[in-house]
Amino acid sequence: MTSVANDNLEPPESIQLGKPRLLIPALQSFYDWLDPVSWLLVRLGAGLMLLPHGIPKLQAGIQATAEIALVKRGIEPAEPFAVIIILLETLGGLCVALGLFTRFFAAAIFLEMMVIAYHYFPKFGWTGPGYEYPLLWGIMMLAIAMRGGGPYSLDNKLGYQL
Repeated sequence: MTSVANDNLEPPESIQLGKPRLLIPALQSFYDWLDPVSWLLVRLGAGLMLLPHGIPKLQAGIQATAEIALVKRGIEPAEPFAVIIILLETLGGLCVALGLFTRFFAAAIFLEMMVIAYHYFPKFGWTGPGYEYPLLWGIMMLAIAMRGGGPYSLDNKLGYQL
């Protein structure tokens, strides 16, 4: 039995790695436009969703945030960590949404969310606050940290990514 090797054969477009099969191939140009815009939507959503968590902490102040969010969970030193949490959930969330210092803030928020998930574990959300919500947001922030701000970001506009 003989085999013929042909190095010029390429797999069909539908099975090329990294390229999903188009649902409606006639909309190729729309999909091409939507690809970078979809990353903008993910980044905006993930960053802006932190603001309703951070702004009340900012308004309450460092001491109240330390007591409510940290001391009752046994996390010390509470005040310095409260400052970090307030900064990450306000300034960090806004920066992720805008795509400014995206990787730095997304990585820092990922770490914050993993600490929060750890302190809720093994409680799952059906029985009250659980680890699944911070775990989900942590994973999203990890993905943002790995990919960066994308083409529609201030990082891209400045030509610099941390």
